[in-house]
Amino acid sequence: MEKVEETLEEYQYIRVLESGRRFMEIMNKYRCAIMEVETKLNVLNSEFSLQYDRNPFESIKTRLKSPRSIIEKLRRRGFSLADGNVEELVEENLYDVAGVRVICAFQEDIYRLADLLLQQDDIRLIRTKDYIKNPKPNGYRSLHLILEVPVFLEKGKTPVKIEVQFRTIAMDFWASVDHKLRYKKNVEDEEKIVEKLRQCAETISTLDDEMQRIRNMIEAGGERHVKD
Repeated sequence: MEKVEETLEEYQYIRVLESGRRFMEIMNKYRCAIMEVETKLNVLNSEFSLQYDRNPFESIKTRLKSPRSIIEKLRRRGFSLADGNVEELVEENLYDVAGVRVICAFQEDIYRLADLLLQQDDIRLIRTKDYIKNPKPNGYRSLHLILEVPVFLEKGKTPVKIEVQFRTIAMDFWASVDHKLRYKKNVEDEEKIVEKLRQCAETISTLDDEMQRIRNMIEAGGERHVKD
């Protein structure tokens, strides 16, 4: 049975690749959506730099799912490429084909930047998952927004869904390490390790809060100095 399933997956994967140009056009829309969001964030970053003499984020990372990842996720959700048009299956069932991750130094900047992004009248918010205020049981923290942004192509304007994640530097470090460790196999004392990672996430959250307080103290002191 396992051999049959592997063959079926390979067959489905080949079918997507064989669609060639059409699938490339689908992926190009998502690639353009990433560029659109990146541009908006860089404009906000530039404005912040001029207005407040600091940058709201440290870096931006982007990701476009591979064809194989798309197929595997559709299959996990019970879909087959034989169920219908590939483009419709992807657009209606996957919201994270295109992803942007924004790394901020402070939590306050995460919410400020997210609010400014959502105020733009050509962006539509589909869904919010706030894992900072409501962390996952394992300690994972991040703000996830599913957005719909306009992409202007030769055939006209097309709305495209994209996932934007906001994390602090500390949250991103924890998530990266956790991701690497989760793929280790045959690990002894796995429950103990999971608990230690959760405790590390709590420590990192405390550190983020303390760094935010320190920045607020520095900025408050600067404001008093200007008034004096």
